[in-house]
Amino acid sequence: MKIVKLEVGSLGTNCYIVFTEETREAAVIDPGGSVAEILGVVGKEKLTVKYIINTHGHADHVLGNMRLKEATGAPILIHEADADMLTSGQLNLSAWIGGSVSCGPADTLLKEGDVIKVGQGLELAVIHTPGHTPGCICLKTDGVLFSGDTLFAESIGRTDFPGGSYSQLINNVKEKLLILDDSVKVYPGHGPETSIGRERKMNPFIQ
Repeated sequence: MKIVKLEVGSLGTNCYIVFTEETREAAVIDPGGSVAEILGVVGKEKLTVKYIINTHGHADHVLGNMRLKEATGAPILIHEADADMLTSGQLNLSAWIGGSVSCGPADTLLKEGDVIKVGQGLELAVIHTPGHTPGCICLKTDGVLFSGDTLFAESIGRTDFPGGSYSQLINNVKEKLLILDDSVKVYPGHGPETSIGRERKMNPFIQ
C-alpha cells in the first residue's frame, strides 16, 4: 500500500490517495478541492480510481467530489447519516464559506462494519465515529487509520456545528479508536500524522 497526502482547499484539508502498487487501484479520501492536483497524482502514478470516499459531509472534505467523479468515473461513498449533506449547501456548510454547493449525491451509503475492497491486498474497514457530524467515519487498514475530523494530533474535531456532540465524539474515540494498537499510524483530516499510542499519552481531550 502507498499513501499520497495532499493539502487541498482553503481550509487545508488532508486528501489521501491510497493505492496498491501491484494493481494501481486507488481510493481518494476527502477530495475537498485541488482536483487538478489530485488528478496529476493519479496520472503520474498510472492509477485507476475505484472509489471516492468522504469521511464526513462538510464542504472542505467534499467540494471536489463531482469533478473527480466526472474525470474518473469512480463512485462517491459516504456514511448514510451524512448523505443529505452532499446535496445541501446549508448542511455541508459551503453556504458559510463562500457559496452554496451541491457535491453529490452519493452512489453508495456506508455503515459501521462495511469493508471497502479497493484492490489486491487493500481493504478499508468503516468505523462509524459520530460526534463531529452524525455520519463521521474512520477508515482502518493494516497499521493505518484515516481518522477524518474525529481525531487529530493532540486534538479532536469540532463539535459545535449542527449535528455535533462532544460526549459522543469522546466516547467513540475511547471505545472505537483507543482499542487499536499503539503502533497504528493516524492520518487525520487536518494537520500532521500521529499514532494511536501518541494520542493515548499526549491528547489532552482523552486523558
